This record gives sequence, structure tokens and C-alpha cells, in this order.
Amino acid sequence: MAQWTSAVGAAQLARQLHAQQPRPAGPGSRRPPAYRALADGIRLLVLEGRVAVAARLPAERELALALSVSRTTVAAAYEALRAEGFLESRRGAGSWTAVPAGNPLPARGLEPLPPEALGSMIDLGCASLPAPEPWLTRAVQGALEELPPYAHTHGDYPAGLPALRQMIADRYTADGIPTMPEQIMVTTGAMGAIDAICHLFAGRGERIAVESPSYANILQLMREAGARLVPVAMEEGLGGWDLNRWRQVLRDAAPRLAYVVADFHNPTGALAGEDRRRALVDAARSAGTVLVVDETMRELHLDDDVRMPRPVCAFDPAGSTVLTVGSASKAFWAGMRIGWVRAAPDVIRSLVAARAYADMGTPVLEQLAVNWLMRTGGWEEAVRLRREQARDNRDALVAAVRRELPGWEFSVPKGGLTLWVRTGGLSGSRLAVAGEGVGVRVPSGPRFGVDGAFEGYVRLPFTVGGPLADEAAQRLAAAARLVGAGAGAGAEAPRTFVA
Repeated sequence: MAQWTSAVGAAQLARQLHAQQPRPAGPGSRRPPAYRALADGIRLLVLEGRVAVAARLPAERELALALSVSRTTVAAAYEALRAEGFLESRRGAGSWTAVPAGNPLPARGLEPLPPEALGSMIDLGCASLPAPEPWLTRAVQGALEELPPYAHTHGDYPAGLPALRQMIADRYTADGIPTMPEQIMVTTGAMGAIDAICHLFAGRGERIAVESPSYANILQLMREAGARLVPVAMEEGLGGWDLNRWRQVLRDAAPRLAYVVADFHNPTGALAGEDRRRALVDAARSAGTVLVVDETMRELHLDDDVRMPRPVCAFDPAGSTVLTVGSASKAFWAGMRIGWVRAAPDVIRSLVAARAYADMGTPVLEQLAVNWLMRTGGWEEAVRLRREQARDNRDALVAAVRRELPGWEFSVPKGGLTLWVRTGGLSGSRLAVAGEGVGVRVPSGPRFGVDGAFEGYVRLPFTVGGPLADEAAQRLAAAARLVGAGAGAGAEAPRTFVA
């Protein structure tokens, strides 16, 4: 019986390999043989989680043709990977990826580091901050006081607690966008909201247009759902959406969905202006594309001179073209897994009906906690603390990276939680692997792209400050020196993988 559970095609694997930057040669060393470079490239894709474990690789002849190399080169690379534990083969079943015995499986998304590893590893993989106390404790206490009436019910509210739906609707209305509670569905985080939208609107094989780069976990969610991702390049730095490219993709590819982050984009930090928001809504409406707008970073404006544009849904208040996704996880705390969708009532009804076959509903206690925060003003106080902490961390991280890694380039965003960094010609994937060995965990650029794009980037979150930001930058500089000297892809597989 074959041991593989998925497959990667020759053309797809070739695109990912071609996107990798060449491994630097150490002082006085020669370029590695072609088979060795190919084996290192495939190993790097497995370590990064961009080629899944137990994925069937193309036949030697197919991959040789796609890469324009000899079959002997591919055969030697496969044999090297088998010897190192990264490939298993069986006659008649082909070859599939693996990891050496005793190593954990690579994560395919961006996941938090296990708490037991935090003592020795600086985690720059997860863009989330600790809870803004005392507001978490107060919110849970307030929720417990309001829980008894709900405890006498079945506890299943597929659309969300009526009180919280009304509260979220009122907040949109106060922001100048009239909204009824029938236009709101409460979900288990923003990921739960987008997962539900993808399953309703985009079946397997449907096209979804995405910013390039975009949020890694959402890209992986869409891949797992069988979507065909259509990347739309963003402008450099904080330039944001390229409307000409968006109009072309919406017109030519006719995607069923488009997913965008308008407010302090993850990972670039770009903030779309009102004119671009209006123009993108018009283009999506003309193309018949449903525009999914992730506004989870909207409240995290960090500088005093930021003037926030109206939400994207202001240009489609009925919610027939624009589906807005919000969340408490970024603005408040990642452990508070409360998200929501704002859309037309008929869309909400369809999402709620489909939820019976998914997670059924969102925890009542957490919904009560968020409702308590929004009703009492605790939400605004907690978000204010969050902004202050993120701003201090951003400033400390920027200063440390500029000091320790002067060749790295970036534009400092005015909000959000992430810094998108060009790594001075070094491979972000190799930096991620080398970073594990020096005690810093950083997600590489290709996680945020399609088919290996952004190899020369890493994403740094505003989650460390003060002396810890200095130490993180020093460890990144150590990793950069290792990669510059030729280390990274050929190193021993790390015990804890980049997530």
C-alpha cells in the first residue's frame, strides 16, 4: 500500500525550486554539485512545510524534464534524500517526502511556539501579544456573572448570541455603516469566518484572488480547501494594492472570491486609502466577485497622525459584494477566539445553515466576555493598551534591526503588528532554518506567497521589545552570518520547526 497522502506535480515543484535563491558558497568553497543543490532545495521545502510530509514527488523523468536537468541528477538527489531520511520509496508506489525519525513534523501554517520552548527560543513566528490585563480578567468575571440565564438553555447559538450580534451591528452603525444584527454572524475567530465563507462560495477548483504577499495561514486554509489561488502583486513598500493589476485579474481570471487586508496589511503593513477601497469594490462588483475583507488589524493604528479611512463595507453597505471579517484575536488577545462576519442577511443565513456541519457555534462564555468589554468601554481601554505596547515594540525592533542588520530593508508601517523585511539578498527560508539553531524563530517570505515567491524576505512581528528585541536582532544577525557563509539548507534538521 502506498504511504503518500498527497502529490506535488513536476511543474509546481519546479516553480518552487526555481524561486529559491542559490545557497551561498562558504569562503574558498566550490558550488555544490547539481544533485546536491537539488536535494538541498527539496529538503528546504519540506523543512519549511511548503511541500507536505507524505507528499508524492514527481517521477525522476518528469522532474528532470521540468527542471531541464538530466535524469541522473534527479535520481542522485532522490537517493541523497533517502539516505538522509527525507524521502521514502517503494517500487510501484513512487517516492514520497518524510522527515528523519525522531523529528517533529514541520508546520504548514504559522503556529505559536509551545510554551515549554519559550525559555530558550525567541518566537517571532506568531504576531500576537499577551493579554491586556486587567481587562481579560475583568471581562471573564463579567461574563461569569451574566452566564446563569444561558446555562438554562441548550447553549447552541449558530449565528452567535443575540446580544453580541446586536452589539457588533451597533458598532458598525456608529461608524457610519447602518447594520442590522441579521447582518452579523459570530464565529470562532477570523479563521473560522473565512473557512465558512470559502466553503460556501468557493468549492474545490474555484479561483480565489489573493494579495501577493498575503497572510500565510489564510493561504494555507484556501489551499487545503482545494482553491486555485490567483496572486495579485502589491506595490513596493507600503504602496498597497495595484488597482490596474486587480482590475486585470478580476476581468481575466473571473475569481469567485477575492481576499484582501485593507487595514495594516499582514505582512506588509500597508493601509489602503478610501479611493482604492471604492475602486476595488466597484471592480469586484463589475466582475461578479465576492470581496472578502479582513479587518482584524483595523483598530491597531499606532501613530497619532494616522487618519483611518472608512471601512471597505462603507462602499457596499448592503453586504452583497463585500463580506467583512472582524476579530477580537488581534486587537484584544489571540486566546479570545471570537470573530464575526458582516454581510447581507441572506448570506448570513446561508453561512449559519452550513455551520451545522462544521463547529456548530462559538463558546458562549467568550461571547459574553467580548460583549461585556464592548458594552462597558473596556474594549477601548484594552485596545489603547494594546496600541501602546505594539508601538513600543515596533520602535524597539526597528532600531535593533537597523543596528544589527544594516543591509536589511523595510518600510515602517503606521499600524498593525508586522514588519515586512527584505533580507539583503539572503534566502528567507535558509534564515528560518539557521535561526532555529541560534534560538530565534522567524517565518520566511515564501510562506506569504504562492509557489515560492518572496524568498528574499522575512516577516518580523511587534511582539518583543526592550532588551528582548535587541537579543532577537542579534540572533537574526548570527543566523544571517551562517547563511552568508553557506549554512542553512544543508544543516541538520531542527528539532523545533519554523511555524
